[in-house]
Amino acid sequence: MLPETVFSTQELPACDRFDAWAERLGRTHAPMQLSSERTADYRGHQRVIGLGDVTVWPATFDHLVFRRTPRLVRQSDPEVFHLSLLRRGDGAASWGRQQVAYRIDDFHVNSSSRSYEIATGPDPVTIVGVEIPRAAVALPAGRASDVVGRRISGREGMGALLAGLLVQLTADTSSYRAADAERLGTVVTDLVTAVFAHALDAEQGLPPETHARTLTLRIKSFVRRHLGDPELTPAKIAAAHHISRSHLYRLFQDEGLTVASYIRDQRLANARRDLTDPGLRTLPVHAVAARWGYSRPGDFTRAFRTAHGMAPSELREQAFNRTAVDAVHTDVDAVRTTAIVPHVHH
Repeated sequence: MLPETVFSTQELPACDRFDAWAERLGRTHAPMQLSSERTADYRGHQRVIGLGDVTVWPATFDHLVFRRTPRLVRQSDPEVFHLSLLRRGDGAASWGRQQVAYRIDDFHVNSSSRSYEIATGPDPVTIVGVEIPRAAVALPAGRASDVVGRRISGREGMGALLAGLLVQLTADTSSYRAADAERLGTVVTDLVTAVFAHALDAEQGLPPETHARTLTLRIKSFVRRHLGDPELTPAKIAAAHHISRSHLYRLFQDEGLTVASYIRDQRLANARRDLTDPGLRTLPVHAVAARWGYSRPGDFTRAFRTAHGMAPSELREQAFNRTAVDAVHTDVDAVRTTAIVPHVHH
């Protein structure tokens, strides 16, 4: 598991909730003056996921106005960039005369070194926040700060890559180990740097290692979108990204992978998920195989057996047998619970 803390105002008396939320966000990003129309019974929920020097924090909260004044900047500046991916709701920000409104799947970019005012809409908002040290963003001096105040789309291009990573990461952290935190922090840093560079049209100034890691992420995203194509080959992948096959192989070798093994593992992982999905129980095994790029069922069965030690049909049978047993146990427990409830005689 990744280092993670969870905070919810619902666990506190109503009169203490807003002050506790304000204090929590002050520690998450930087000291701010916060106000809200909902202070009497404030609702906010936040998870903070530590990725080394980078922090990712998905949160849902009621209407809020954030003010970071020049005085607060002078008193305390952690020197971080903040990004918020808006997932639900709306908001607007202002830096002096500069004002920007945000919509779903936009990135809001801010800096703890700048004064600002941000207001969310009347309805609760859901965001994925990122705190990243300014010094970690490898762009020419002063250029990265030019991104502050820009609206960056998370629906296309480099922004979509970053948004996809953040959404996937925050959806379920259970598959990661604590040792993965630093590596994931590096990946987030590289993508943030690439997003900033793209927004500034300064990609030529990126370090080679950032270029390489960002390209690898783009390639992996391409592979995951085309797993159902039985003709998904290294040659096709390399051509789609305008690189040679040898360059493609080196990118994956740097991560201890081969292109073929990555495609195979992704296909088998998706097939395993489908085989154990009760909603897909009537889908034949060969159709599951074809869905994930295996045009010959025999090839799928052999690859699946090598990876999981059993045939696809065996895994499906085991999964549904366990589901049936669990359902029986649930029914028995319900009967027992009903049986021990005392009858009240009137």
